[in-house]
Amino acid sequence: MAGRMEGKVAFITGAARGQGRSHAVRLAEEGADIIAVDICETIPQLEGYYPGTTEDDLAETVKLVEKTGRRIVAEKADVRDIARLEQVVKQGVATLGGRLDAIIANAGIAIGNHWHGYSQDEWQVTIDINLTGVWNTVRASAPAMVDAGNGGSIVLVSSTNGMKAGPFAAPYNASKAGVTALAKTFAMELADHGIRANSIHPGPVDTPLGNRAGGGIQELDAENPGLLAMYSNWKKGNPAFMDPLEISNAILYLVSDESTWTTGLAMAVDGGTTVY
Repeated sequence: MAGRMEGKVAFITGAARGQGRSHAVRLAEEGADIIAVDICETIPQLEGYYPGTTEDDLAETVKLVEKTGRRIVAEKADVRDIARLEQVVKQGVATLGGRLDAIIANAGIAIGNHWHGYSQDEWQVTIDINLTGVWNTVRASAPAMVDAGNGGSIVLVSSTNGMKAGPFAAPYNASKAGVTALAKTFAMELADHGIRANSIHPGPVDTPLGNRAGGGIQELDAENPGLLAMYSNWKKGNPAFMDPLEISNAILYLVSDESTWTTGLAMAVDGGTTVY
């Protein structure tokens, strides 16, 4: 039986590990060919916080996608560099048959601190990657989707913090709220081309970023105790962090033909964190 993404091509940022790798492999399992990018280096502002991705990480994503029998074009690229993204998309679309059906803007970072503890560089790099990087991703790739004339689906990876701001994450909150608004903007303005746009809002995910950000804020709670209750969810008796596959399966729905009437949606996959 044909997969739910058979004959389609998906562009995924931040694909070297974590959620991005999971999304690439899951869509490939359902028949998609993949264009994948990642910065493959440690960003200076994150040194000592959590390690960056490597070229070996991206090579492992390539191996796992190819194991499904699908093709992949994988390149080192920084989402802050729109010219590089345009170059990779052009190369990938040409190699994989001249079409682009799905865009998953997944690359992002998180730095936890008190509002007064952030340096200007930490604020700026978070906005540049998490918000401007998402804008660059769509600007660099959506024209190929429009030109192909097959419609398509854009998924912007936001966060629970993009729906309900949490403590000790001021720049992250601001960037992810902006991503939520961008998804609605793209949903309106690209509908005429048959292109859907939605945002997805993960709760705590078992990745290097998720584990460090989630664990690190425990240390910050002592100065202003009680605020971490805002991150609580209803998944009692379960692991504190979900498998990235939970998010990948939701993205699969949003980029497949099962969601042709789903656009402008902010979809939370968070165990109920954003319900109250």
